[in-house]
Amino acid sequence: MARPKEFDPEHAVDAAMDVFWVGGYAATSTNDLCEGTGLARSSLYNTYKSKRDLYEQALRRYGERTRTEQAELLERHGPVREVIRDFLLRAVDAQLADPARRGCLALNAAVELGDADPAVAELTRDDFDTIVATMQALIERGQATGELGPGDARAKARLVHAALTGIHVVGRVAEDRTRLTHIVDAMVDSL
Repeated sequence: MARPKEFDPEHAVDAAMDVFWVGGYAATSTNDLCEGTGLARSSLYNTYKSKRDLYEQALRRYGERTRTEQAELLERHGPVREVIRDFLLRAVDAQLADPARRGCLALNAAVELGDADPAVAELTRDDFDTIVATMQALIERGQATGELGPGDARAKARLVHAALTGIHVVGRVAEDRTRLTHIVDAMVDSL
């Protein structure tokens, strides 16, 4: 009879996600994953086919978090500009509060692997598309109430996502909130 697993595979994916988030895919070793997840090498490979498989699972988990956060954002009431501004400022605060300045795991994966790995590229596009769809819905809501001016809501949503991407990149080296809040304020004012 096979012994039951003595660990929670879902927790291990969460832990691996954090390890990849700090080190990226290429620089993360099996030893890093074993240390980060608390699993022995044999348990790691018996549960997950490979480092690559675990990386994909970590990106999927990150995408699940993104979808949950974006769904919650859509439920927020109040002026759309404030909802979007708060969303971007939370990204600023999270980036500056993180000692590793990890940014966005999906963005990091896109930068590191680009379209060289089609499955990873698809997972990162899905993550980005989730954010763009949320921003588009919020902008359309603001346009319907007259809070925001007319225009291509999808293009504006992509611009919000580009600002978010800039926050993650600039936030890696920002000395304080000033540069990042300028990005946020300019973005929100442009809506």
